[in-house]
Amino acid sequence: MKRNLYLTTTPVEEAREIYMDALGDAAMPHAETVKVIDALGRITSEAVYAVYSSPLYNSAAMDGIAVISARTEGAAESSPLTLRSGEDYIIVDTGDPIRKPYDAVIMAEDTQECEDGIIIRAAAPAWQHVRPVGEDIVAGEMILTRCHCIRPIDIGVLLSGGVTEISVFRKPKVGIIPTGTEIVEPYEDPEEGDIIESNSRMFEAMVRENGGAPVRYGIVPDDYEAIKNRVITALDENDMVIVNAGSSAGTEDYTVHILRELGEVFVHGVAMKPGKPVILAKVSGKPVIGIPGYPVSAYLAMENFAYPVLRRFTGMKDSSERTIEAVLSRRLVSSLKHREYVRVRVGKVGDRYICAPLARGAGAAMSMVRADGFCVIPQESEGYEAGEKVSVNLFRSPEEIDRTIVCTGSHDILLDVISDLMSGEAEGMRLSSTHIGSLGGLMALRRGEAHITPSHLLDEETGIYNESYIKSLFPDEEILLVKGVRRIQGLMVAAGNPLDIKGIEDLTRIRFVNRQRGAGTRVLLDFKLRQAGISPDEVCGYDAEAATHMAVAAQVAGGEADCGMGVYSAAHAMGLDFIPVGEEEYDFVMRPETLEMPEIKCFLKLLASPDFRDKLEELGGYSLEGLGEIRRISSR
Repeated sequence: MKRNLYLTTTPVEEAREIYMDALGDAAMPHAETVKVIDALGRITSEAVYAVYSSPLYNSAAMDGIAVISARTEGAAESSPLTLRSGEDYIIVDTGDPIRKPYDAVIMAEDTQECEDGIIIRAAAPAWQHVRPVGEDIVAGEMILTRCHCIRPIDIGVLLSGGVTEISVFRKPKVGIIPTGTEIVEPYEDPEEGDIIESNSRMFEAMVRENGGAPVRYGIVPDDYEAIKNRVITALDENDMVIVNAGSSAGTEDYTVHILRELGEVFVHGVAMKPGKPVILAKVSGKPVIGIPGYPVSAYLAMENFAYPVLRRFTGMKDSSERTIEAVLSRRLVSSLKHREYVRVRVGKVGDRYICAPLARGAGAAMSMVRADGFCVIPQESEGYEAGEKVSVNLFRSPEEIDRTIVCTGSHDILLDVISDLMSGEAEGMRLSSTHIGSLGGLMALRRGEAHITPSHLLDEETGIYNESYIKSLFPDEEILLVKGVRRIQGLMVAAGNPLDIKGIEDLTRIRFVNRQRGAGTRVLLDFKLRQAGISPDEVCGYDAEAATHMAVAAQVAGGEADCGMGVYSAAHAMGLDFIPVGEEEYDFVMRPETLEMPEIKCFLKLLASPDFRDKLEELGGYSLEGLGEIRRISSR
């Protein structure tokens, strides 16, 4: 056999691109269904939605007594109040259901037993120390996007949300063939001239670490036909094959000749030291990679060429831990007693990392799924002010954080749709959304703490959405308004509308749940109340706030409120009836320079995609006229 000479080598990036393009459908992922309890480390093949809310019912967040909040009014240190057992209160433990007429919990340490019952020295506001239904997880909301690597916390949240089986990408079977007359197994006694074979065991671990299922074959001596037959067998039994050694220029390095006989070789030799004699081929429609025999070369070749193929098979993305400095977007208060680990979302805006705190309660497991890392507040510290730099321990790789769109503002289910589509569209790109209301989002954009702000703020005088607010908050700048959707806002009521609610005028006779201050939905509600001549004081529950449309819908579906205002898609997702109040414009606000970001280009591309439009039609309640149109807004 002639020496296998290669006079030129291909740059690593170019070689990888050539090979991945050449493979095409040869490394496409395939889905299978597994039990959630067996899904650790697997990659979701589609978005996963909650079946049940968590908690399933209003529950006590503390040990103590459940009370009727109205009957505690007036209690103070100077005028203690006595409550009677079974009439004014019942004893509850953490997690016990809180049923009507009780609507608040007083901690046991804040009570004092007496002959007539229990003495309290402070009034209990409604819903004090009560976890409302759906506080953590709302039935119908997305728990995980596609292409998500399942962690232990994800398994707990999935089960809490009623999900017991999940669709994941199938683990590709990877055949590993060690070759060489001089190599022996580790359990054999080596003689002079023998080399203990270890590369294939390293490959097994690397394949497992990257979501594959390794199949290691016995050592094959340097014999052309023996290696060829083993390659054919491995191709029949696996999705991908790794041939170790025999890829260089020696007279007994047969691998490249065998692969050219059986299939097509796209690259032989890369500009990498060590690791030059790499072979990238496709045989019988499957990827085959020839790896050099020196251990360091073998490791580098696997990392640079086998890993990308495995990630395509499995949907897996790179991950690594790192500590970074980030600017805190909101004030973070902490007790002096503890060292506190606060879950945060992180993204890079300009040259600064921005972190936004997530839910901090011990029961808020979903925040672990959403988090990008921890911000640690030391013991003896009262916390940090907004704008301060804090240290963040990342769960995700810095590269993934750098490719994250920071989306801060108004909530809509379509953000989940975009997030899911973006996860499947381009490796490493993400949309991370924080829901603080339209006005809060515009303020974050002004401070340079967001790339995009979803907004639907109505100017009552002109009837135009968003533009007057942009001009007021950005008086010396040109700002982009990307037209989003027209969506139907209305009143969400129980299925069948048992209270015969017909419109805004009925809010004076039912229990209402509102959105937070600064939310566009609340601005619209206030406008409609003024039109109807109704004072907010006449609406029972006007001050009861929920952070998202789905949270409002969950409270109505759970019977904690008779009615709430939100979008049709949320009502539809929760099986509620819907009384339209009006159509509004839900748009995206950003600075002009962000248009050059690849992530924003991907976002705009997805807005115009058929997949996005199909998803919105499935959700219902949206009009797509003008979607993606960019307007330049300036007060100058």
